This record gives sequence, C-alpha cells and structure tokens, in this order.
Amino acid sequence: MAKKITVIGAGNVGATTALRLLEKGLGDVVLVDIIEGLAKGKALDMTQSSPLWGYNSEIIGTCNYEDTKDSDLIIITSGIPRKPGMSREDLVKVNAEIVKSVVEQAVKESPNAIIIVVSNPLDVMTYLAYKTSRFSKEKVMGMAGVLDTVRFRMFLSQELNVSVENIHTCVVGSHGDTMVPLLSHTTVAGIPITEVISRERLNSIVQRTKDGGAEIVGLLKTGSAFYAPAAAVCEMAEAILLDKKKILPCTALCQGQYGVRDTFVGVPVKLGANGVKEIVEFKLTPDELTALRKSAEAVKELCCIVDNMGI
Repeated sequence: MAKKITVIGAGNVGATTALRLLEKGLGDVVLVDIIEGLAKGKALDMTQSSPLWGYNSEIIGTCNYEDTKDSDLIIITSGIPRKPGMSREDLVKVNAEIVKSVVEQAVKESPNAIIIVVSNPLDVMTYLAYKTSRFSKEKVMGMAGVLDTVRFRMFLSQELNVSVENIHTCVVGSHGDTMVPLLSHTTVAGIPITEVISRERLNSIVQRTKDGGAEIVGLLKTGSAFYAPAAAVCEMAEAILLDKKKILPCTALCQGQYGVRDTFVGVPVKLGANGVKEIVEFKLTPDELTALRKSAEAVKELCCIVDNMGI
C-alpha cells in the first residue's frame, strides 16, 4: 500500500515539493491550501503531466483536512514568504498563528504521522509544531540543514570547479544568520577544505551560504527560494519513508547533545521510518561548538516570543 503524504500550502514551495514527491514515487500526495481551487488546480495540472514523466502516484488538491486522514507524513510549508529587507525573525508573529492552525487540523486527522516543518522562521515554527501537536520529539523536525548544506556544497564546488559530488560537509545551527558550516568536517575528494581554499575565500563562501536565502529574495523581489527547499525536504521524506537511516542535518529537539537542551536547532540526525532515530554528535572544534550553542540561544529567544503570544 502506498504511503500517504500531506503537503500543507500550495504555494511555490508546497507545489514544487508535491511534484518532486510524485516524481520520486514516494507515495500518494494530498496538497492542501486555504485558497479555494488553488491546490485542486495545481494537483490536476501535475496529474496531467504523469503520462509524460511516468509516475503512477496519485495526487489530489483540497481545502478539506478530512482528505488528509491517516497520512504517514505531513509537510508544512504554510505561511508568508520573506520580503526584501525582512528577516526570518520578522516572520514570527505573522506565521506562528498560521502554523499553529494547520498543525491542529492536520494532527487531528493523522495522529500517527511524522511532521516536517518548512515554514519560516524554521527553527521556531518547528518548536511551535512540536508544542501544538504534542507528538514525541522523534516525530517533529524541521528542514533547514539539508538546504543550507547543499548551498554550501554548491558554492564550494563552483569555487574549485569540481563536481558537487566530491564535496562533503555539514551545516548546523539555526536556519538563519547564526548557522554554522562545519569547516572541520568539510572535504573535497577526502582532502580537508582548508588545504585547497584560503581562509579568506572560505570566510566569503560561508557568508554567502548564510545569506543564501536573502540573496534569492533580493533577486526575486516578490518571493523566496522554492526549488532547492523542495529538493531538500524531499531528501528528508525519502529517508523517512524508505527507512534509509540516512544522516542528514535537520532541526531536531536537543536534550543535552552538543551541550544544548530543550531547543530545536540544526544538528546531524539519523532519519528513518519513525522519524529521528538519533542525534549524531560529531566532534566539533571549540569555536564550532561555541557557535552552535550561540545559535541555539538565539532560537530560544525567538521561541520566547511565541510563548509570550499565548498561542
């Protein structure tokens, strides 16, 4: 029997995610949006492309959460995207009520599902989904580190003019200005990155990675990234639905790992059938560990804003 995947939000990120899920054959998809006809129209369009692309999974579009009943996986993309000059922090008060509402409706129909949050500000919205759903910490996570890591890998591959497949690295911390690319765990064909790129150039590439989302927002003017985020969340979905036990950087609830407690932040996670199987603790340099803990503290401060909203 095919897995059932609900994607909430039929905007650019949600619709692109739904299409990638179908093309990978990961399961049947329910695309949900509050706007009448939007999800249904996009789902119909995707269905009509299936004879050409050869996928057999089904997709329906709906405004009704009853259609999402008994989903195995819920992917939340709802909320407004960042606008030029707007930080992720500015989005907290706007998107918190949206995310809380969709989580309440989705988990009512699918109490055994796993939740992946894509809505920004990512780390805080993942905390809110956990708080609202009352699911176990293993079943609620956020898509952040996968996206940040592939951006970093791409920039490094362009700098060195080598295949991105030769670049191995990991980005941890908050999905924002305090993210931490782990240079101590970055290699090109097994060679430490610090041996082939100068520290000055590395610092520039790290900064571009941190500004990766804002760079796209600035270029698009009226929207934010969606192709790469959709690919990143599908990487997580595949690891979960196929029980791959794959180690990926994701936003997860730390309870002492890396010296961080009671905080959702990006860390290396082993993903499988039941969600987060474990948080994998890499050996970090003192500077990396300090930066990760500082990033976690920044997330905590934003979570206090949500708590003070009383939602």
